[in-house]
Amino acid sequence: MAVLAKLQEKIEAWKEEHEALKEKNHHLKSQLASLAETQTKNETLQLELDAKNSRLKQLEEDLEIAKMELEEKDAEVEKILKKVEALLA
Repeated sequence: MAVLAKLQEKIEAWKEEHEALKEKNHHLKSQLASLAETQTKNETLQLELDAKNSRLKQLEEDLEIAKMELEEKDAEVEKILKKVEALLA
């Protein structure tokens, strides 16, 4: 009978350990799902950031081109002003 009682105790202990492991497993699965969701959000945000950086680079290039064109037009206007001043003098 003592052997049977010891086996019953071990079975109960294993049941408790099993329940604890199931609970821990559930908790870990929940954390993993949360991390996966966060990872997906981070990847999406990174893609958006890359797209915006690309757009920003294009806008900066467009701005540089516009500045150069403006400088050229300013130079042309200066030449025209000098010609007009020379004609009026």
